[in-house]
Amino acid sequence: MYKRAAQGWLKHLDFILLDEVCLQAAFILAYLIRQHTLFPYSNSLYQAIGILLFVYDLLVAVMMNSMHNVLKRGYYKEFTQTVKHCLMVFFLTILWMFTLRNSDTYSRTVVFLTLLFHIAIGYGVRILWKLFLHRFGAADSGKQAMLAVLDPEYADKMIERLTSNPVDGYHLAGLVLTDNPEGKTEVGGVPVVCAFDEAAKYICREWIDSVFISSRGSRPEVRQFMERCVEMSVVIHYHVPSLGQDGTKQFVEKIGGSTVLTSSSNFATPLQLIIKRIIDVLGGLVGSLLALIVMAVVGPMIRKASPGPILYKSERIGQNGRRFQMIKIRSMYLDADARKASLMAQNRVKDGMMFKLDFDPRIIGNEELPDGTRKTGIGEFIRKTSLDEFPQFFNVLKGDMSLVGTRPPTPDEWEKYEYHHRARLATKPGITGMWQVSGRSEITDFEEVVKLDTEYIQNWSIGLDIKILLKTVWNVVTRKGAM
Repeated sequence: MYKRAAQGWLKHLDFILLDEVCLQAAFILAYLIRQHTLFPYSNSLYQAIGILLFVYDLLVAVMMNSMHNVLKRGYYKEFTQTVKHCLMVFFLTILWMFTLRNSDTYSRTVVFLTLLFHIAIGYGVRILWKLFLHRFGAADSGKQAMLAVLDPEYADKMIERLTSNPVDGYHLAGLVLTDNPEGKTEVGGVPVVCAFDEAAKYICREWIDSVFISSRGSRPEVRQFMERCVEMSVVIHYHVPSLGQDGTKQFVEKIGGSTVLTSSSNFATPLQLIIKRIIDVLGGLVGSLLALIVMAVVGPMIRKASPGPILYKSERIGQNGRRFQMIKIRSMYLDADARKASLMAQNRVKDGMMFKLDFDPRIIGNEELPDGTRKTGIGEFIRKTSLDEFPQFFNVLKGDMSLVGTRPPTPDEWEKYEYHHRARLATKPGITGMWQVSGRSEITDFEEVVKLDTEYIQNWSIGLDIKILLKTVWNVVTRKGAM
């Protein structure tokens, strides 16, 4: 799922919030100098001024878009824009005071000093914040991995444009040339990672969040490559005319100074992602506390039945190919992974894209007696009650997973993925999801799982997540669909 960049004044919300802090600091400092006390908000009259300053500063930033192009402004232009912004806030405040005819009740010194300090502090903080962003914003950690697909004759110029802005939220993970007769291995310091005809396979196996395509002309090979990207639900930033595909969201935006048509299976606004993350953190905190309680109760039982660690870490493939360690309460014997190959013939999912058994002898306590009776134990109990899933709330707090998403595959399952299977990785993996609440023990067709996961991604909303969470709680309570 694609995180669309904030638009309008939201794009520079960090500068707006910093300016609000600077204004309040200027107000406190002015009050301290004039009234010889540090806290103006204890006085009801000045408390009203403090609130009005906050509101007017926000209105000026939003209505006048005073932060427009703030990152591109030089020192002089930034100073003039800061003065204009502060004077407008000052003018609105004075207008309010004279309109209500209560200007005599306030100290004019406080108001004028607030203006001067606001200009000085605000300008200094803006400059420092821009220097911070330009210096540390270029780091690749935490940024989106983007693959550039370019025509060789324009590659140098386009690479320069793509790397000229260090705060766009992405880093170039590699370059693919649509034609490479000279056998170039890098352009502008960006490595050529593969041949063009291998690009789709490369994306299917590597951590790539999005693809930037700039190709002159309408080559069928480029069109076919884009169709593969759409099939894999990989975000496309298209630098040539329209890309029409059913079931995708498209919008025009700026990437590295270039206008592109972006195509994605779905997108989330910054506000939606903030809300989703807040829900994840709150749910993760509660779930982690419950996980500690569950571990304290069932841990000794697991150790007694199968000596060894209580927790089990499994390497999984997360959003767009990121690898992470998923944590669960161990419900299987220590040699479970080694025994998997010998049990593959009993797999209920015949294509091998997932692994499910009707009765798994690797689960702690599971045993088939000589008379054919099947005996279960603590391992089967914690799986049926989903208690083994609780430590995944630690993954949620860390940010590797979400409360709601798609189930992350193991590396060996990922290796078998076709292009359309990769679409499952377009969003952050979750503890629960569309597949699980649809009855995960009854679904053995992997294509049906992919269909449900793709449906979730294409129709994602906060409301859908809440609906799935509520249904998950009901399923856990009633033990419906657990496996």
